[in-house]
Amino acid sequence: MSEIINNRKQHTINNPERLEILRNIFKELHNGRNIHEVKAHFDAYIGKITIEEISQLSNDFLEDEGISIVEVHDLYANHLEIFKDSIEVEQTLQHPEEQPGHPIHTFILENKEIDKLITLKLQVHLNQFAETDSDEHVYLLLEDINMMLDIDKHYSRKENLVFPYLEKYGIFGPSTNMWRIDDYIRDSIKLAKLKLTNYSGDKEEVVGAVNYIISEVSGMIYREENILFPMALYNFTEDEWVKIAHESDEIGFCLTGPAAEWKPERKGLDEKAISEGYIKMETGTLSLKQLELLLNHLPVDITFIDHEDVVRYFSHGKERIFARTKAVIGRTVQNCHPPRSVHVVEELLADFKAGKKDCDDFWIKFRDKYVYIRYFAVRDENGQYIGTLEFTQNIDPIQAIEGEKRILS
Repeated sequence: MSEIINNRKQHTINNPERLEILRNIFKELHNGRNIHEVKAHFDAYIGKITIEEISQLSNDFLEDEGISIVEVHDLYANHLEIFKDSIEVEQTLQHPEEQPGHPIHTFILENKEIDKLITLKLQVHLNQFAETDSDEHVYLLLEDINMMLDIDKHYSRKENLVFPYLEKYGIFGPSTNMWRIDDYIRDSIKLAKLKLTNYSGDKEEVVGAVNYIISEVSGMIYREENILFPMALYNFTEDEWVKIAHESDEIGFCLTGPAAEWKPERKGLDEKAISEGYIKMETGTLSLKQLELLLNHLPVDITFIDHEDVVRYFSHGKERIFARTKAVIGRTVQNCHPPRSVHVVEELLADFKAGKKDCDDFWIKFRDKYVYIRYFAVRDENGQYIGTLEFTQNIDPIQAIEGEKRILS
């Protein structure tokens, strides 16, 4: 089913009054009002904030590329202070991040290892160094900082694999601002390493630099797990997560690796149901090759979902309107959509299965095309539901037709 239809659930972000209140609250913060007063105002008028609202605020207030890194840092810190313990995450029946090998599962494993490194080593060795800056304590601290350099792989996967998909959904705050904070953390770790490698007694500078790293890395873990990751899980399709998982190996992992190879479930057909011969139909007989070529030469895109909501087939014409990959075959149609739009897909299929509807139509502007999308309940001779057919066509050329053409040119 087409992901391009506006299936977004009507969240509070679509409430203009609420959004305007949020904008005014954060304008006050950005204009220098005391953060405790702004927090009290937020708690009184908003209370809980959704991931969608955070996305919108990030786009509204943090997308200025001219903003300095210090200003970005301060705004992010203040936002975090207000958001903390107020983020409302929509509950879903599926939790792909709990599956070993899923990219988010791996990100969270890495965060646990980073936190362990900070808590059990870096903080302990920093305290020892603060008491006595002996060569041994300098070496132990330097060893920890060298391990912290591995965080670059974690951030690089986030920036190069997760951020581009967020941008696809119109969410630019993380890629324009969180990335800059990541770079600042990287630079701070390198600076601490330099100070320790060339240590000459400037104890307070080293303590301040390492404390800053601990604070910023811990804050980034919170932002990722409470804002960024839920935001991505809310928007990305399973197919997009598969691509992210596949490409993660090229960048590498931080302090640990995936707990397993992640392979989403695929429902295959019994081999006995597949034949290399001919198909005899009520109005004729075709070979499988002829049938496939015939379907691929139709001036429309078609996709078929069976009675269990599993994608079984899509035509492969020369100019598909919406991209399809063979990875969708055998997957439930619900997993082909972002979690935020699954409820609309399920409502449509439920109406077809219950016999309430036989078809449903949509039409949208998509890039340079005017696209007509139709869904048909496919039923057998007894009226039994056997699946849904999606029919997609660019109707721009049809709309442009004028007059008559009676003779073959």
